[in-house]
Amino acid sequence: MMRIGIVGCGHIGMVHGAALERLVDGGLVDARVTATFDTDPARAAALAVPHGATPATTLDALLDAVDVVWICTWTAAHADAVEAAADRGLPIFCEKPLAPDLAASERVAAALRRVPHQVGLVLAYAPVFRTAAGLVRSGRFGRVLTTILRDDQYFPIQGMYGSSWRGDVAKAGGGTFIEHSIHDVALLAAILGDPVDVSARTSSQFGHEGIEDQALVTLGYADGTTATIASVWHQILSRGSSRRLEIFCERAMLWTEDDYLGPLHVETDDGVELFEAEAPPWIDRFAGLAEFAKPIAQYAEPSKAFLDALAADGPAARGWPDVDAALAAHLVVDAAYRSASGGGTPIPLRSRGPSAE
Repeated sequence: MMRIGIVGCGHIGMVHGAALERLVDGGLVDARVTATFDTDPARAAALAVPHGATPATTLDALLDAVDVVWICTWTAAHADAVEAAADRGLPIFCEKPLAPDLAASERVAAALRRVPHQVGLVLAYAPVFRTAAGLVRSGRFGRVLTTILRDDQYFPIQGMYGSSWRGDVAKAGGGTFIEHSIHDVALLAAILGDPVDVSARTSSQFGHEGIEDQALVTLGYADGTTATIASVWHQILSRGSSRRLEIFCERAMLWTEDDYLGPLHVETDDGVELFEAEAPPWIDRFAGLAEFAKPIAQYAEPSKAFLDALAADGPAARGWPDVDAALAAHLVVDAAYRSASGGGTPIPLRSRGPSAE
């Protein structure tokens, strides 16, 4: 049995904990959360309870007592935790973003490369987006012309998120684009490939210095395709995290307003066809999901994939998305912020390196 430690027991740590709990209780993985750690001991103790885990008093104590670690701290704290775990040779699941800026992200990536790892860009596993990517890549509807992705969420320092650190640029690195829409950047890369340039405009309406709550980002591709991400944090507390994706091809428009199962709507001259994506069949072993069914399911599949890879391949395991995918997304985020600071001037992107396809 693999002993899992969770470092960082706020909102996202609780979500990961709930996903892992369902996987364990469903007999889907040979693992269990056995230790938790947070700079707030009360949060570590609370997350430990449903797992029968031990709240550790220090990061070192947790790392010495587990076989694999989930890093779920605020963004700026990833580097120290990842390096400490990598120094012990522990496999690491690291939440996104890797770090508050590109240079620090490359430091985190260097540590992750030393061990089996996976990055929490969970939209890669969403059945509706995998369906969309498959249809686009099939060529069935001709070339992609343009893609529009709207991503909105209430400002996550409140409500069920309660992540006060997201209003602190020193901890977060930025606002809605790096913290929330880095998911969107990675998603578009999975569907469209890597962009060659980025232009952006950002603004902040809620008074958190360095934390943009609006970003309009345009990605350009070598074949002339364009994609636009409209990312916004608002104060409509009745709206949690919501996405709408529209892909215009030569002979079809594909769209969805759900970022897990869809449905995916495909309009052609023949009418509208609905593609109903399906959750993994083992999801029916989960119990007690209630209103959190969707986020837990979204996190359970990548968690299971990583643990399965570790069980199969041991020290040679490498989860997906990995540091290459994460750094590619960070390159786009960094270019977007540089473009915005320069009034929207397009910024060319350097290649992600020899591992790029």
